[in-house]
Amino acid sequence: MTSDTNLHNARAADPDTAWQADVRAGVRHVRDLASLPLSPAERAAAQAAAVNHKVRAPKAYLDLIDWNDPADPIRAQVIPSPQELEEVEGELDDPIADHDFSPVPRLTHRHADRVLLFPTYQCAVYCRFCFRKESLTSIGRGYTHEALEPALAYIADHPEIREVILTGGDPLSLPDKALAEIFARIEAIPHVRLLRIHTRVPVVLPSRITSGLVAALQGRLMVTVVTHFNHAREITGATEVACRTLRQAGFVLLNQSVLLKGVNDSIEALEELCRELMYRLGVKPYYLHHGDLARGMAHRRTTIAQGQALTEALRARLSGICNPVYVLDLPEGGGKVPIGPCHVEGRQGESWRLRGLDGEVREYREIVGVQEEQSSKIPGS
Repeated sequence: MTSDTNLHNARAADPDTAWQADVRAGVRHVRDLASLPLSPAERAAAQAAAVNHKVRAPKAYLDLIDWNDPADPIRAQVIPSPQELEEVEGELDDPIADHDFSPVPRLTHRHADRVLLFPTYQCAVYCRFCFRKESLTSIGRGYTHEALEPALAYIADHPEIREVILTGGDPLSLPDKALAEIFARIEAIPHVRLLRIHTRVPVVLPSRITSGLVAALQGRLMVTVVTHFNHAREITGATEVACRTLRQAGFVLLNQSVLLKGVNDSIEALEELCRELMYRLGVKPYYLHHGDLARGMAHRRTTIAQGQALTEALRARLSGICNPVYVLDLPEGGGKVPIGPCHVEGRQGESWRLRGLDGEVREYREIVGVQEEQSSKIPGS
């Protein structure tokens, strides 16, 4: 790890490369755990767990941890826990079957009009709950021009693809030059209209969001950035500046969180997170993911019933624009499905019984005008 003085000097000297100093000053190897204020027992346990999933976190993110609190929500996301070694039957290496829908390397085509593209399998931070940890910890899986050739050729050959989703790994952990090249190569495919970027960088490494990065992503394509904030403690002055920079560049900002036991599985934590995202950062809460069946993560998963109770309470407290959709990424590549609470209590004919946000059940009777027979016919039938 780099000293605070050296890091400060690097940030002041060149804002466009300060993020690289942030990475170097953080934890990048198991041996770097020795520099953290962990007890000998904690350090030994963390080192053992890190064998299964490597450890990495920038200094800017580590600085948010309250080391006096063993249950700190940021600590829980990045410091290895011995519970990760307790794998449960049914947990999977590839919980959402990315590989089963991969016709060429570095691409997943699960839905007709969009694809996942993996320009890199490296991240600025290795989240302990990651469902792609088996891929992320592979060596030598960064970006090269040649590595994406088959995937880009596939996209060009499939005109039904309108949206390309950059994921990984974290695409924004790449240098500006690589991002500009990737953007230009996708932009050159006429039928692609939207570029979506899934990233944890604005959360854990806000210094990476620079004018150079923004310039690399400007052009014909509409750009949506999906951030991954999981707790309001992750929202700081630096993340506020980073999100403002992205917003002012014209990018749409959404957020997807993971419901994590011991991190954000309380109504107070979720309410504060969603309010801060929308009202402070201008980031729309998009999805709240139920925990995937990633190996060694049983200690961080809630039950679906617990998630439904939380999202129902959240709906009663926040406006619609602040509410994420509670979803589950189905095994075997079934895709994301909403699993939020159902407010339909019953139906009899045209009468529906529905439970309101106040808990009261009310009746709604369908009143539909008589349709002319012709209007219901399908043209050409």
